Amino acid sequence: MTAGTVQWLGAWVFLFEISIGGFVTESWLARRDPDLLAERRSTRGQVGWDRILTTIIPLLWLGWLPLMALDAARFQWSAVPGWLQCLGAIILAASFFLVHLTYRENSYAAPVVKIQRERGHTAITTGPYEYVRHPIYASGLLSCLGTPLLLGSWYGLAIVPVMAALLAFRAVMEERMLKAELDGYLEYAARVRYRLLPMVW
Repeated sequence: MTAGTVQWLGAWVFLFEISIGGFVTESWLARRDPDLLAERRSTRGQVGWDRILTTIIPLLWLGWLPLMALDAARFQWSAVPGWLQCLGAIILAASFFLVHLTYRENSYAAPVVKIQRERGHTAITTGPYEYVRHPIYASGLLSCLGTPLLLGSWYGLAIVPVMAALLAFRAVMEERMLKAELDGYLEYAARVRYRLLPMVW
């Protein structure tokens, strides 16, 4: 184990949150939107540039977690205050809640970039989509911010701008496809100005 110890409270809270968040989300989808659940387990129709990005991002994540384990647990290079770690736990939980709100509104929220014509794909404008055009990516930003705070790693936090840049790049690339191919998206994008962060970008 990279951390070298099991006495790392932040890691246990992190594992609890992602386990519960994942279980609740999967259970809700299985009950309320099984078509979306099936879609989220498929990568068919994924465009080439997105296939590259969805390979890079998980690999970066898999390198990021051991870095934080070395930093916060094994060598204790960072000293993140307890209140910030608690804030990180809240931010991570908020990211799961935003995912739930997004899935509740958007049955086309596939894990890969594509137009789902066979499912009658249309532009979604309700729920969190009233505030940002890519709430799933916004939830990803929250997760990227909350995780290193919860785990107590300044080094992990330093990697967040790289991960945020990748999410932003994917959002821009996805929008090019949506504007060109998805009915109603141009009008929606003209009305909702912000991609990921209200009042920012």
